[in-house]
Amino acid sequence: MSFQFPESFLWGGAIAANQVEGAHITDGKGLSTSDVQPNGAFGELVERQDGDFNIKDVAIDFYHRYPEDIALFSEMGFTCLRLSIAWSRIFPNGNDAEPNEAGLAYYDKVFDELEKHNITPLVTLSHYEMPLNLAQKYQGWASRDVIGFFTQYAETVFKRYGHRVKRWLTFNEINVTLHEPFTGSGLPRDCDEQTRFQAIHHQLVASAKAVKLCHDLIPDAKIGNMILGAMLYPRTCHPNDMVKTLVQNREWLMFGDIQARGYYPSYMTRKFKEMGVELTITEADKEDLKETIDFISFSYYMTGCASADPQEMEKADANMLQMIANPYLQASEWGWQIDPVGLRYLLNFLYDRYQKPLFIVENGLGAKDVLNDEGVVEDDYRIAYLNDHLYQVGEAIQDGVEVMGYTSWGPIDLVSASTAQMSKRYGFIYVDRNDQGEGSLARKPKKSFYWYKDMIQSRGANLAAPE
Repeated sequence: MSFQFPESFLWGGAIAANQVEGAHITDGKGLSTSDVQPNGAFGELVERQDGDFNIKDVAIDFYHRYPEDIALFSEMGFTCLRLSIAWSRIFPNGNDAEPNEAGLAYYDKVFDELEKHNITPLVTLSHYEMPLNLAQKYQGWASRDVIGFFTQYAETVFKRYGHRVKRWLTFNEINVTLHEPFTGSGLPRDCDEQTRFQAIHHQLVASAKAVKLCHDLIPDAKIGNMILGAMLYPRTCHPNDMVKTLVQNREWLMFGDIQARGYYPSYMTRKFKEMGVELTITEADKEDLKETIDFISFSYYMTGCASADPQEMEKADANMLQMIANPYLQASEWGWQIDPVGLRYLLNFLYDRYQKPLFIVENGLGAKDVLNDEGVVEDDYRIAYLNDHLYQVGEAIQDGVEVMGYTSWGPIDLVSASTAQMSKRYGFIYVDRNDQGEGSLARKPKKSFYWYKDMIQSRGANLAAPE
């Protein structure tokens, strides 16, 4: 591939407040749903007692170290940083009458620092967390009241930061409620389908109302959605496998369809009927949903297979998505199958479906990085992973897909969302902290730091063709 990425292409990394900031009750912040998940987003809810350990309470202390970290991102050549605002830092209980000024002032300082380094912020309003009080008092997004609390929060931050933040996302991986309802919507893990899909509906309405607020309050801004790109291939070419794949892919595509088109797709009528789900959708809801997003953003880590054969389903991986393994692919240390070509396929698939600009806002390799005798992480495996995926992004752009940018997941080591581990490392920057919370928190560039820097500088011209 003799190719350079467009000059307007945004390069950077992605982080989430609850995985990097720490300072979980500092400066008036309230507890979030993430603060009561000490074993990760896909673990059980644990009621906090005094003295309980949650590695996210400190995380990597980005709350205090953000100038140092942003300077390192700048050294790599970042033109974009995806970050989230902690909702409970702005409205500690979620239903507060007035926002917490100390929380607002904190993000002012972060945006100041990004501006100093000419790094464009891409801000997620809700990334795998919400104020805990809303989950406890209102059963999370099961309550229609939460729509109003979220729009109050969105309006507050749009008015505060709209003059400097021009790229926004509503919910991180909004389809995750299908798999982990507490993480996605503050619901009990054993909630029924009626409750789950009503909560999803409330969240979709809230997202659309936030999109309208953004369009009205910041006319020169762009706002997108964010979905977990969980593309499935048919396990075989048997027609039943083809239909099963179609049906299962629609489970996550529904979220993109509603937010990009402004209404529920017709295929959901049958699905709701088969599940016995009857949603309460008001005429006002239908009007709200018509306010559509400006671009599609997604995470991409792996693909899987779908099969109509019950025996194949029994072989599904024990990860969150319960995907059937693809025999042609290798897997990471955490069992996530590695499929760079799948990223090109997904980009083309989504662009064909929506004809809207696309933004890859999460992609990366979690691995057990080890410092060598010289104190350096020789993460050639990460370089190979990123090279092969970015090569396929270049191919998709040449296919005619409009790709806005790429923010790798975890440009600096952070607390894993799924397992609350530090040992599952994604970053270009090593952070001295282990799973027990021990370490100096010192930052040190890995080998991939310098590779990514060169890749950005050359606009992808130094990407090697996959073997």
